[in-house]
Amino acid sequence: MDISAAAYVQKVERLVREVATSQERAVGDAAALLCACLRGDGVIQAFGSGHSEAIAMEIAGRAGGLVPTNRLALRDLVLHGGEPPSLLGSPELERDPSIARRIYELAPIRPQDAFVMISSSGVNGSVVELASIVKERGHRLVALTSVRHSTEMKSRHPSGLKLLDLADVVLDNGAPYGDAVIPLPDGGTFGAVSTITSALLAQMVVAEVVRLLLEAGEAPPIYRSANVVGGDEHNRALESRYAGRIRRGG
Repeated sequence: MDISAAAYVQKVERLVREVATSQERAVGDAAALLCACLRGDGVIQAFGSGHSEAIAMEIAGRAGGLVPTNRLALRDLVLHGGEPPSLLGSPELERDPSIARRIYELAPIRPQDAFVMISSSGVNGSVVELASIVKERGHRLVALTSVRHSTEMKSRHPSGLKLLDLADVVLDNGAPYGDAVIPLPDGGTFGAVSTITSALLAQMVVAEVVRLLLEAGEAPPIYRSANVVGGDEHNRALESRYAGRIRRGG
């Protein structure tokens, strides 16, 4: 039994190649959907809870990424909704469907906006309820999930639905049930992979959006690093087009 960094890297490299190949068409579909959103003066709204929030951060507000993006988070209930900070200490919060409508209502969302929602399991109450609200309001939805893990789980939403059931496009991060890929002698596993493959898919979608815009002769609204000369000025000029619609920080 090979338990080592090298063994983990081998697993990740294999999975990255598999995901990049198997999801090529879905990436193209997601990019076309998001490109249409941007051309219609929309903003891409990203949501993930737990570790999936890291992927929402890949999509919204990072250097090399698209400017017309906004990140929704559980902490919005505190930062913008007046709830006590102690609320965020509950490990059950992301399983609670009742918080989803409040998260949606607190966000600067317009009808032309599209959503990217990230959840490897795709079964928790908050993410499924928010996806339901998104579709109820007529938005287009890209789901980034583990199809295998989600398929093997029972939904924690009263409807019995999962995130992948509600999406217009599903991106499969290829993670196994339980996420970890290296077996332990006692039968457990370690070495999670969903964050790596989900970040890959998020950046592949951005790359395709940029390609579509450039092929149409349009300038992609891309962030520059704030840590390069002129980065702040470049970014502020682009952000001003979406004043009041994109949050940064928090």
